[in-house]
Amino acid sequence: MPFSELQLQLDERAAQGLLRSRRTVSGPQAPQLVVDGKPYLSFCSNDYLGLASHPQLIQALGQGAERYGVGAGAAHLVSGHGAAHEQLEFELAAFVGKPAALLFSTGYMANLGVVQALTGRGDTVFADKLNHASLNDAMLLSRATVRRYRHNDMAQLAIMLGQTKHGRKLICTDAVFSMDGDMAPLQALHDLCEAHDAWLLIDDAHGFGVLGAQGRGSLSSVGINSKRIICMATLGKAAGVSGAFVAAEQVVIDTLINNARSYVYTTATPPALSVALLESLRLIAGGEERRAHLQNLIAQLRAGLKGLPWALMESDTAIQPLLVGENQAALNLSMALQERGIWVAAIRPPTVAAGTARLRITLSAAHSTADVDRLLEALHELARR
Repeated sequence: MPFSELQLQLDERAAQGLLRSRRTVSGPQAPQLVVDGKPYLSFCSNDYLGLASHPQLIQALGQGAERYGVGAGAAHLVSGHGAAHEQLEFELAAFVGKPAALLFSTGYMANLGVVQALTGRGDTVFADKLNHASLNDAMLLSRATVRRYRHNDMAQLAIMLGQTKHGRKLICTDAVFSMDGDMAPLQALHDLCEAHDAWLLIDDAHGFGVLGAQGRGSLSSVGINSKRIICMATLGKAAGVSGAFVAAEQVVIDTLINNARSYVYTTATPPALSVALLESLRLIAGGEERRAHLQNLIAQLRAGLKGLPWALMESDTAIQPLLVGENQAALNLSMALQERGIWVAAIRPPTVAAGTARLRITLSAAHSTADVDRLLEALHELARR
């Protein structure tokens, strides 16, 4: 049996500083975590508004379980589509300003479903080179022609679009890029869609709940509302629960219901989660104080990281990457912080390009200014060493 070959591959990854392993967290998500039995101050969660353990969501989830049980039992198209799912889809669509929405189990499955359902042989998908892995995999599964443009390079994208004369055209992009923390030029992307009769799929996993009026997302933050745009957002980050949704024109949603394989052929999420997410939507809409506090923490962190030997990448979002460079150096810095009771994940290839290993610092409205000060003090101490 080829186990020795598998072990050799794992050993090679370890030698390159690329071996991945899991850590076990005890208790709910919060800035203060117990990991593998030790207490840490965590800066590596996407719980941007601090809602993952909010008492109102815990209560709503319990009420949902009492009413609907703990499982959906079947796919949405069989007997698994419940009243709570239906209400949540309606409210999510209204929240982001779209005619209709569709729930998916995860953002990964949502992206797979949209690209595969809307494009195929003879069509072309255009994608930013820093897009999330789910969009990359979706392109390959769609069997459409794939053209990738340099990160946020609208001039190169315009040339590619102009060279494409036949079939459907779908541009795919993260709205907030998950490893860099910067934003896509959504207005320029929309203008290119208008000029070349294309669709625009945005993955707003890291913008929904955080950006725009009442946390309505990246499109709201730049004031765009177009029939050409299909919006996917996840519900396990700022929303604090689980799942994802796609919001678009009704004809697009109907097409997904009929053709998105990752929707048609999977069991629906538990209805109790939708009950919790309905409460989460209310907290997001009324969460201006949380978002303001988060912005203050971002400013505090960026000001405090000046002058360090590691470059802080340009980002106005809760994702603040500290560029280290080599894989082992990033791991060493992460481990040195862990020795001081602070948990910040080291991100290495292939998640990011070779030579750009980094610490991905993520902030939450649940952090305090004292938490950020503690991280800053530790990094400055390590820089002096």
